[in-house]
Amino acid sequence: MSTGPPLADLRGVILDMDGVLIRGRAALPGVQEFFRLLRAREISLVIASNNSTPTIEQVLERVNAAGADARPREILTSSQATADYIKEHLPVVHSVYAIGEEGLSAALEADGLELAGNHRQAEAVVVGMCRSLTWEMLVEATLAIRAGAHFIGTNPDRTFPSEIGIIPGAGSILAALQAATDREPLIIGKPAPYLFRAALARLGTPAELTAVVGDRLETDILGGHNVGLRTILVLTGVTSASQLSGTRLRPDWTFDDLPALCRALERGAG
Repeated sequence: MSTGPPLADLRGVILDMDGVLIRGRAALPGVQEFFRLLRAREISLVIASNNSTPTIEQVLERVNAAGADARPREILTSSQATADYIKEHLPVVHSVYAIGEEGLSAALEADGLELAGNHRQAEAVVVGMCRSLTWEMLVEATLAIRAGAHFIGTNPDRTFPSEIGIIPGAGSILAALQAATDREPLIIGKPAPYLFRAALARLGTPAELTAVVGDRLETDILGGHNVGLRTILVLTGVTSASQLSGTRLRPDWTFDDLPALCRALERGAG
């Protein structure tokens, strides 16, 4: 049970996407009802996803097809946050060797960064989830990092919930490059603070009245706690009830799914 403000007092939520709203392209239960309740209670929201693969337009299409009514300003991906971080904190970087998919390349180019074709051109290596990963990509990234390029990970998620089950995520690629370079990446996505702080800035709500809704203890819940946010775990993604019982890391609230969270909000639980 939470020792902070009750659930009914929340003014903002930072929502994970995969494992909370959708699994692959399949909608999870209760999305439409949950968004309707948030709008009715004037609870601000940002969908802040560690998933680096989709563009903003693709995220909107996916979550709205699942029953949400999200708006572009309410979408924040680890790719966006990574590109923004480089632009703000690493202004000397102009050329990036990227391992990722359309969402990552689109975000980097939107912030004026050039996509390097090989390790010789790269001032930074940025790694996200990549379902077309090749040996050659790993080689180019390794050579660039060993030559001194900045090493940045969009997110550390070792696995990813899909329609067919749990599959390798960006963290698995990062692990291979860490082994090959003896370098640790700077992580932008959850549980690092950068994505949470960017989402909180968009919301404009006090941290103590804002909750992270996620399905992963090691990213959503840990990261939320680290930046002073309330945390809500839903058991529709990666973390199971048995895993929760075996760890000291505890969310403020735990629900089986979004319908259960909706019922708690409606009755003012907390």
